[in-house]
Amino acid sequence: MGNSRPKVGVGAIILHEGKVLMQKRRNAHGDGTWSFPGGHLEFGETPEACAAREVMEELNCRIRRARRGPFTNDVFAREGRHYITIFVLAEYDSGDIRIMEPDKTEAWQWASWEEMPRPRFLPIENLLAQGFSPFR
Repeated sequence: MGNSRPKVGVGAIILHEGKVLMQKRRNAHGDGTWSFPGGHLEFGETPEACAAREVMEELNCRIRRARRGPFTNDVFAREGRHYITIFVLAEYDSGDIRIMEPDKTEAWQWASWEEMPRPRFLPIENLLAQGFSPFR
């Protein structure tokens, strides 16, 4: 059943004017769900550096004041995948938000924390189940 070892994912919670940036995913892993920008942690990389790299690769913008936040334990039973997702909180800094990887992203959208679009990617559902909010 899939890879027997969990992988480490990083999700960037980008804050701007009281909202967070959401990605509508387009790929086999979480296809059609809404998530935060992010990706796999590379060898020797910090979660903060991973978030900055992924944000630049995926949407062509920069973040500032990146800091480590909570984590979730995410088992995708149907897909046979297991991730530990480390969330990084950051502020939007600069750049025109664009879809840089159309094979992975259908849309970008700013949303309030309370009204995030659905369906949501499993790590976000697990994060919300912890009662976390970046605005508290």
